[in-house]
Amino acid sequence: MPRRQVPSISPVTALLFQGGIGVVGALALWLFDIPLLTGELGLARELIYGGVGAAITYLLLLQLTKLTWLFPDNLSDQMQALYEFAASYRWSALVLLSLLAGVGEELLFRGAVQGWLLQHTGPWTAVIAASLLFGLVHYVSLTYFVMATGLGLILGTGYQLSGSMAMVMVWHAIYDMLALYFLLNYPSWFGVRR
Repeated sequence: MPRRQVPSISPVTALLFQGGIGVVGALALWLFDIPLLTGELGLARELIYGGVGAAITYLLLLQLTKLTWLFPDNLSDQMQALYEFAASYRWSALVLLSLLAGVGEELLFRGAVQGWLLQHTGPWTAVIAASLLFGLVHYVSLTYFVMATGLGLILGTGYQLSGSMAMVMVWHAIYDMLALYFLLNYPSWFGVRR
C-alpha cells in the first residue's frame, strides 16, 4: 500500500458532499411525490443480487476498458488522478464514501430522476435519460462518460426490472468498493504509477 498523502479534499468534505447527494435525492423524491420502488426481493436477495451484480459489472467494465478500439481516449490519466485521490484516504473513509455514493447517487439518479421520468415517459426512456445524466455528472473524459453511462444503464435496468432500490444501492456501493480496492492494490492494471 502506498504511503498516504495529504488528501486534496478533506475526508469530512468528501463525506458531506456524497451524503448531500442523498439528501438532494430524498428531498426531490419528497417534493415531487415520486414513488420509490422497494420491490419484494427481501434483504438476503437484495444483498446477494447486488453483490453478484456488482462483481459481474465490475469485471465486464474492466474488460471493456482493455478494448482500445472501443474508446477514443486513454483512461490512464483519469485513473492516475483517482488513484492519487483514493490513496490519500484511509480505508474506513473510502468504504463510507462508497456506501454514501451507493445510497445517495441511487436515490438521486434512479429514485428521483428515473422515477420522475417514469411518471412522464416510458420506462426505457427514463432509464436511458437518467443514465445519460449520471454519465454527464461523472464526466472527466469521453471514455469515462461512456463507462459511467454504461454503469448507469446497468443500474437503471436493474432498478426497473427488480423494482428494488435497496438492491441497486448495494450494487453501486459494492461496485465502488471493488473499483477502489483493485485500483489501489493493482494500479498497474490501469496504467497507474505508484
